[in-house]
Amino acid sequence: MSGNAWELAEWDAVETAERLKRREVSPTEVIQAAVTRARDAAALGAIVTPTYEQALAAATKTTPSGGLSGVPTFIKDLAQVEGVRTTWGTAAAGDYVSLKSDPTVKAMQATGMISLGKSATPEFGLTATTEPLFSQPCRNPWAPNHSTGGSSGGAGALVAAGVVPLAHGSDGGGSIRIPSSCCGLVGLKPSRRRLDMEGSNLLPVNVAVHGVLTRTVRDTVAFWNAVEAQLRKHRLPPIGEVKRKPDKKLRIGVYVESPLGSVVHPDAIKAAEQAAALCTELGHDVQPIACPVERQVGQDFQRLWGFIAYVHLKGSRALVHRRFDAGKLEPGTRNFGRYFSSQAASSLNAIRRLRGFTRTWATLMERYDVLMCPTLGEPPPPLGYLRTDQPFETAFSRLVSFTPFTATANSAGAPALSLPLGRSADGLPMGVQFAAAHGRDALLLELAFTIEEARPWQRIAPRERWASLTR
Repeated sequence: MSGNAWELAEWDAVETAERLKRREVSPTEVIQAAVTRARDAAALGAIVTPTYEQALAAATKTTPSGGLSGVPTFIKDLAQVEGVRTTWGTAAAGDYVSLKSDPTVKAMQATGMISLGKSATPEFGLTATTEPLFSQPCRNPWAPNHSTGGSSGGAGALVAAGVVPLAHGSDGGGSIRIPSSCCGLVGLKPSRRRLDMEGSNLLPVNVAVHGVLTRTVRDTVAFWNAVEAQLRKHRLPPIGEVKRKPDKKLRIGVYVESPLGSVVHPDAIKAAEQAAALCTELGHDVQPIACPVERQVGQDFQRLWGFIAYVHLKGSRALVHRRFDAGKLEPGTRNFGRYFSSQAASSLNAIRRLRGFTRTWATLMERYDVLMCPTLGEPPPPLGYLRTDQPFETAFSRLVSFTPFTATANSAGAPALSLPLGRSADGLPMGVQFAAAHGRDALLLELAFTIEEARPWQRIAPRERWASLTR
C-alpha cells in the first residue's frame, strides 16, 4: 500500500478542503491518493463501478475555492450519474448506463466534490445488509467477516476504512444510520423535504431522503452547508452554520425498549445508557422513559416497505428501464413483495395511520427536545446472517431484531442522527440514535458537537484489520 496516500486519509473533509484552499496540496494529489486507497481497499467489496479516470480528469479542472471543493467522495448506487452504470444493487438491471444525473447528484457535483464511483447497496436498498447476491459482499473494515449494515453499506465501508472522508447515502428506513452504527460513523437522516430521494414523494408515505456518512460532525455540517447553497429553493430553513453547543439545557427522553417488541441486545442497551450518562454530565435533563412509539407504527411501516418491494417486483421495467429482467430479482425482494400481497387488505388503514403519525410525533416532541435510543437492536452481524436467499420467515425475524429503532423517524419525517458512542463486547462499533422534531436537524448537530468534544471516537478502522484480504 502507498504510505503517502494513506497519510491523507487522516484528514476529514473540512481539513482536506482547507489544505486545498491554502494550496498545501493540489486537487490532483488529493484525488490520486484517494484512488490509490480505493484500489487498496477493493477487497472490501464496497465499490461497484469505479470512475477513477473521470475523477482524475475533474481534479485537473478544479480550482479549490473552499467549502468542499476538491474533496473525494462516492455516490450510492441507487442514485443515477450521467454516463455511469447504475445497478440499483441488482443483477436484474444488467449493464444499464444512466442517461442523466439525479438532481441530488447534480447538487453534489456543483459543490466541487469529486466522485470516484458508485458504492455498493443491496437490491433496491430494501434490506439492512449490503450483500447483493450477484456480487461479493461488502465487508466491515472493523471486522471483515461482519456486515457493514445497509443499505448505504458501501458508503459506510469506504468512509470507515479511510478511502474517502465522506460518502453519499440515502435513508428510507434507516439506511444511513444503520451502516453508520455498524461502521463507527456519523450518520444524519435529515428531515422530510430537506433533500427527499427522487420519487419518494410518490409513495403513499414520503419516507426516503438523501444524506451523507462522515467521520466527524463538522463534515456533516459542511456537507449540508455546501449542498444547501446549491439548492434554488429551500423547503425548510437551511441547517446553516451550526452552533458548537445548544443554547439551553435539553430535555432528553431515553428509551431502550424495542418499538417492535423484539429483544434488544445488552450491548445496545449499554451504549444508550452510557450516552445518557454523558448527556447528564453535559448538563442536560435526561429522563429514562418507556418506549414512546406504539408497536402498530412499526408494523404499518413493514407493510409500506412490502409495498415498495411489490412495486419493484411488478413495475421495474417501467420505472427503471425497458431491458430490466425481473426474473433475476433476489428472493428477498420477491418474498417481501408477496408479504405485501398477503397484507394488502389491511394496507389502506396502515397508510392512513402512518400519515397521521407525523402529527403524533409532533405532539410527542412537545415534551422533549431530543429522544435517544440505541440505533440498532444488535451488534453488526456476521456476513450471511441477513442474506436474502434464506427462508423469508427467518430473514424477516432477524431483520426486525436488528433494526427495530430506525424506521420510526422515517415514518414521522423527523431528523435522526446516529453517533458512534458504543462498542460491543467484541469491540465492534455500535451507534446511539438521537431524534428531534421535524426541521430541528441543527439542534441534533449542536448536541453532537458537544458529545464529540467530550467523548471523541476513533475515526478510522485500523488497516491491519482488513489489509490481508485478497481481492
